[in-house]
This record gives sequence, C-alpha cells and structure tokens, in this order.
Amino acid sequence: MSSPPLVPDRSAIDLDHLRRMTLGDPALELEVLRMFRAQSSDLQMRLEALPADAPALAHTLKGSSRAIGAFDVSDAAQALESALRTGSNPMPSLELLTDALDEARAAIDAILSGRKS
Repeated sequence: MSSPPLVPDRSAIDLDHLRRMTLGDPALELEVLRMFRAQSSDLQMRLEALPADAPALAHTLKGSSRAIGAFDVSDAAQALESALRTGSNPMPSLELLTDALDEARAAIDAILSGRKS
C-alpha cells in the first residue's frame, strides 16, 4: 500500500485566487472560466504555428492565466515568451504549455460540470 503524498496535489486552478479575482461571485467565476477556456484554445492553436506575433500571444496567455489562478499555464507561457524573444528553441516550452493547458482545461471542465449557472 502506497503512502499519500507529503504535500497534496496542487490543482491546476487556484480556486482561492479565482474567488478573490471575481470578488466571490460564483456566476462571474464560471463566466471567467468559460472565457479563459475559449481564449486559451484559440491562443494555443495560434501559438503552435509559431507566427511572428507569438511572443505577444504568449504574453497575453501568461496574463489571462495568471488572472484566473492557472499558475502552471502562466509559468509555461512565460517560458515560451522568453524562449521566443531570445531566439531559443521554443519547442520544449511549447510542450510544457500544452501539458499545462490540458491540465487547466480538465480542471475547468470539472468545475463547470459541478456548478451550473
């Protein structure tokens, strides 16, 4: 029998942060999560093509993910932005971003399916 982790798994969305940012309004939380889900899908699709404006797109994703408490997404977007601006290979950062977005969207889906508004 395995032991539980010493530190609990961190959620892909910091719900305390989200509540603070939405002033505790549950309907606003859901709206913001839906908007982020749509925006992040669009930005991810655009970033995968690595267009000339990719650093700005990564910067946008960094800010919007930080606002909802998706800090792993924000960190990965920041790493991608930095790689793009310095001319480093962006692929490892893009892969990290994809993984972080998958986790964040799964958490958002779980939240949205648990609370209807």
